[in-house]
Amino acid sequence: PELPGRRPQSPAPPSPRQLSGIPAAAGIALGPLLKLRSAAPLAPRAGRDPEEERQRLRIAIEAAQAETRTLYEWSQTHLGVDSAGVFDAQLLFLEDPGLLAAVERRLAVERAGAETAWQAETTAFAGRLGALDDPYLSARAADVTDVAERVLRRLTGQTGAAALRQPAILTAHDLTPSEVASLDPALALGVCLETGSASAHSVILARARGIPVVAGLGPALSALADGTLAAMDGEQGVVWIAPGAAQAHSLAERREGWLAARRAAERERAKPAATRDGRPIRVLANISGVAEAAEAVDSGAQGVGVLRTEFLFLARAAAPGEEEQLAAYRAITESLGGRPLTIRALDAGGDKRVPYIDTGEEANPFLGWRGIRVLLSRRDLFRTQLRAILRAGAGRAVELLLPMIASLDELRAAKALLGEAEAELGREGLPFRRGMPIGVMIEVPAAVAIAGPLAREAAFFSIGSNDLIQYTMAADRTNSRVAPLADPFDPAVLRMIRQTVEAGRDAGIGVTLCGELAADPAAAPLLLGLGIEEFSLSAPLIPELKRALAAWSTAEAADVAREALALESAAAVRRLLQEAGGRFRGPNPEPRTGP
Repeated sequence: PELPGRRPQSPAPPSPRQLSGIPAAAGIALGPLLKLRSAAPLAPRAGRDPEEERQRLRIAIEAAQAETRTLYEWSQTHLGVDSAGVFDAQLLFLEDPGLLAAVERRLAVERAGAETAWQAETTAFAGRLGALDDPYLSARAADVTDVAERVLRRLTGQTGAAALRQPAILTAHDLTPSEVASLDPALALGVCLETGSASAHSVILARARGIPVVAGLGPALSALADGTLAAMDGEQGVVWIAPGAAQAHSLAERREGWLAARRAAERERAKPAATRDGRPIRVLANISGVAEAAEAVDSGAQGVGVLRTEFLFLARAAAPGEEEQLAAYRAITESLGGRPLTIRALDAGGDKRVPYIDTGEEANPFLGWRGIRVLLSRRDLFRTQLRAILRAGAGRAVELLLPMIASLDELRAAKALLGEAEAELGREGLPFRRGMPIGVMIEVPAAVAIAGPLAREAAFFSIGSNDLIQYTMAADRTNSRVAPLADPFDPAVLRMIRQTVEAGRDAGIGVTLCGELAADPAAAPLLLGLGIEEFSLSAPLIPELKRALAAWSTAEAADVAREALALESAAAVRRLLQEAGGRFRGPNPEPRTGP
């Protein structure tokens, strides 16, 4: 199959037997390799009527907008609004007046075809972004290319990647989120990437779809011919080239064991989570809408650890009112059937731009106006949301979670606003939950440093592992050049988690871990040993995490964590987990090392 817009890479001699990369999405695959190639260059279309070409471009953009909205909704349903944000940003790009004016100038002055004009301007725009020193903005070049190709396919009559006709392991320099969304998991056995990271948008999408991924394999990957038999292990980050008969048989058995383990986990998803020695563990779901609440219950969640309320605020011209929010929160509590619901206040800013909140141009949005900073500046929005949450909590197990807290002053200011909202509702005679528990997201090192004082004023902690990792390591997880530094198993990150857990324990409050790390079965013993007793993750990943937790005793997990904290690198921690993890293989243990 061919995907348009792929730039050919200079081939380099591969290792004769094995390539090592970044473990990105767990799973075993064995099959022929298949490249995602560049499409043939477009033939220029000159001498066209500018108005006719303008109409063709308008129709193509409208079709691409509809496709992008579909991708946004799919991603939001399956992965949450954080992952769906990439498609929301793409919709804004398609409405960029400066870009559209530049394309139309080419149509009028050069009498170029719509394809030629669109490709020239979007390629130049992506190139300017990619050349910037700012990591956040340069990383957006891939998103621009992705959505620009979507318009180009409409103009040329292409439909993107041709459907796979037989199972294969796909190889590419990189993969865009929309390409991952179009893959058939029954035929896409796995994905091998020259670049990328475990936290890239496309990889997170693949992981949610059960497709194994190894990223960061380097240019040697491009030298491998289509049809080459290969095997991959997304948990170890290893690809084996042309395995012999005995090796292939061993890998096929490992793959069948992996698939059998997934099926067993799915069958047992309703069982309460616990360690092998009976220590109860709470496993909750991260959700981003009403429809996901029922899916969370069906997946075995004991409640919702994070309701990302951004789904109510994004992709619209004005903020939702109190009654609209109240209706959504109540519908979710009804779907949960009495299970607890933690509602996170609006977490705008960073890579989640809200049209009616003017964040302005920021050199680094992740270090700018986001989370609680936005809420305390836009108290009108915050007060409306607080009132809706308080009313939704009347007679129900509803809690409030504050994003991006970095100081005691922020927590106290939010608590004061909550008190004002309670007083208003009381005067109006409206029912609401009195004394609603207020939790704090631990996402920045500053929050860890003052975790003790925060724990004395908060009802619970929720560790946002994705942000905590990138802030601790000063590495933007969306920037492929530094994303490998944002490793969840780096000892610095582990010590941050341990310090937060200890502060919570000393104050007698609960500590939840959410984010990609919480969903990694390989990390289960380490997190248990660090003292985590509550996990919150995407609903489809809950069954496998429960199975992983059940494979370890409390004492074994404590030993793993103690040893990990004494190590000096993420690589050493990964080796430790691979060596210790041989016991996590269910009824038919499998080897953890390469064949």
